[in-house]
Amino acid sequence: MSNDVTLRPAVAQDASAVAEIWYHGWQDGHLGNVPDALLRIRTRESFRERASDRVGDTSVALVAGEVAGFVMVVGDEVEQVYVSSAHRGSGVAGVLLAEAERLVGDGGHSRAWLAVAPGNARARRFYERCGWVDEGEFENRVDGPDGLVLVPCRRYVRPLI
Repeated sequence: MSNDVTLRPAVAQDASAVAEIWYHGWQDGHLGNVPDALLRIRTRESFRERASDRVGDTSVALVAGEVAGFVMVVGDEVEQVYVSSAHRGSGVAGVLLAEAERLVGDGGHSRAWLAVAPGNARARRFYERCGWVDEGEFENRVDGPDGLVLVPCRRYVRPLI
């Protein structure tokens, strides 16, 4: 596998690949770690819809011309960081997280934050290795078809230079 990673803003044609990576990665990190109400609304179709709707907030990492992962950044929040299973452990996630930090800083923010499911130990270890600090518990408010779903999370933060 090549270590050459190219970053670029997502385009509409990336939405399908982003949705697949997001769906499978979300399943890996969240099954058993979030309320059942959230699981019910996170259908495969919901990832397709959200990936299409969020192209403007998304940057993709390409390896050998194919989407290997993505980040979504809004304001000072790194909303999503996902890498395809084929590229986990290859360094793609670190490149994506650094890009997310750059985007937050370029947006005029001095600190970035992200939400992590408490039971997602792999993600928590990764963020900590990258210099992020667990700032404590909070309830993430997720819009669902029947109203808000409250999701217990950990808030990770990183000061930006």
